[in-house]
Amino acid sequence: MKLPRSVPPLVLHTAALLVAVSLLSACGKQAGNSVGPAEITKESACALDGMYLADYPGPKAQILYEGAPAPEFFCDTMEMFSLYLKPEQARKVAGIYVQDLDKTPWEAPKGSWIDARSAFYVVGSKKRGAMGPTIPSFGTRDGATKFAEANGGKVYPFAEVTADMARLDGGALHDQRM
Repeated sequence: MKLPRSVPPLVLHTAALLVAVSLLSACGKQAGNSVGPAEITKESACALDGMYLADYPGPKAQILYEGAPAPEFFCDTMEMFSLYLKPEQARKVAGIYVQDLDKTPWEAPKGSWIDARSAFYVVGSKKRGAMGPTIPSFGTRDGATKFAEANGGKVYPFAEVTADMARLDGGALHDQRM
């Protein structure tokens, strides 16, 4: 097979440009898909009160805002909903995650992060989280229903949880140890 003696410069530049554009396009797609939950470490603290998350039972939550290098963690889902559902919350959310209690134990939840918008929640259960009443999160409606049957409460998808359901007056107001 005989190769041509020279390739015209325009063809070489065009080929190089196409390769560069393809690589940049692939990088852009990777960056868009890289938004995901972060794992809790011993140093992970709640954005609202500074409590270390690993020290408490119940599902945790995290919100990653656009342009932020790391997510804001929350002691429980009640705190996440309380902040997220405030009318003055104007920051663009790149990702919002909760722990799936179908896959991790209440007493010491680890990992099992799911997109909060696809989860099911139990509002009004007798189970308490790090800060008192909380809104347990499940990856399936069936898991949430079983939890509600055992612990009370009503099952809601993410879109039906309201700011009135996410009140932060449970922990301190009901603490009788003081």
